[in-house]
Amino acid sequence: MQKINWGIIGCGDVTEVKSGPAFNKVPGSSLVAVMRRDAEKAADYARRHEVSKWYSDAKELINDPEVNTVYIATPPSSHKELSLLAIAAGKPVYVEKPMSMNVAEAKEMAASAKEKNVKLTVAHYRRAQPKFKKIKELLAQNVTGDIRFVQLIFCRKALTAQELSVPKNAWRVDASIAGGGLFYDIAPHQLDLMLYYFGEAASVNGIARNQAGIYSAADIVSGQIVFNSGIIFNGTWCFAAAKDEDEIKIVGTNGTICFSAFGSNDIFVEINGKTETFTFPELQHVQQPMIEEVVNYFSGKGNNPNTAEEGVIVMKWLGAMGGECVNV
Repeated sequence: MQKINWGIIGCGDVTEVKSGPAFNKVPGSSLVAVMRRDAEKAADYARRHEVSKWYSDAKELINDPEVNTVYIATPPSSHKELSLLAIAAGKPVYVEKPMSMNVAEAKEMAASAKEKNVKLTVAHYRRAQPKFKKIKELLAQNVTGDIRFVQLIFCRKALTAQELSVPKNAWRVDASIAGGGLFYDIAPHQLDLMLYYFGEAASVNGIARNQAGIYSAADIVSGQIVFNSGIIFNGTWCFAAAKDEDEIKIVGTNGTICFSAFGSNDIFVEINGKTETFTFPELQHVQQPMIEEVVNYFSGKGNNPNTAEEGVIVMKWLGAMGGECVNV
């Protein structure tokens, strides 16, 4: 494939800055069509982003001969259906996280891509960003010695009634659309980083509860992973807390690495009581580094930066922690 001509299915808020403009900024890549069920909003997006075509029907975009690659940025409830349609049309797919509503759907997507020999990448895009690649490098250099455990805490204040009245917020806490609610919206990025850094798990378990009773999905999750290496991960996600928190701490025999998944662009490395800080510039389009790698992969110039099989693993971990009965 010489030139990647993208079609976006679901040109909503997530594509305005995070991803959409990057498709025209990566060499060998161009955004040629967008789709949204609301035709007026699709046309408006196309006009503002200077995209030549827009659709209100996903099948029409997929069947457009100029579109040779599809980015699926809809809510999770339609990821499987749309991915399978694009794969059936022989068009590579870049699908937003969470990969699907549950493990069974993720497995079906991965199996279809493999059977039809169509490329599929999951948008766990943090693993392509310089900050998180630096952490991978620090771990490879063994700067903290042998890793003993990882501690994650992520808290957000509960959404107000007014915030829940906004559609882009409401669907994220609706279990019928988002699967596991805010946990499934946030945790895929963090858990994929754990997979990226520490590999596969020997066991995963967790507890999920709806303590505040505000949402239809769980608002607190506590999860544990024992990696094949013996490293232990403990994570707590609370979406009805007093204040916002976002910290991941990797603890080794010689020191620690501390960072946030969504906030600060700093990495704090403490070795023998001395702290070194690595600071990274804010990215204009947070998905651009991953899109560059995806374009290289779809063009036959690189490896898959986040495989369907890795996406299935993350969905298994989400399910094991969030209440879905799965065999890890």
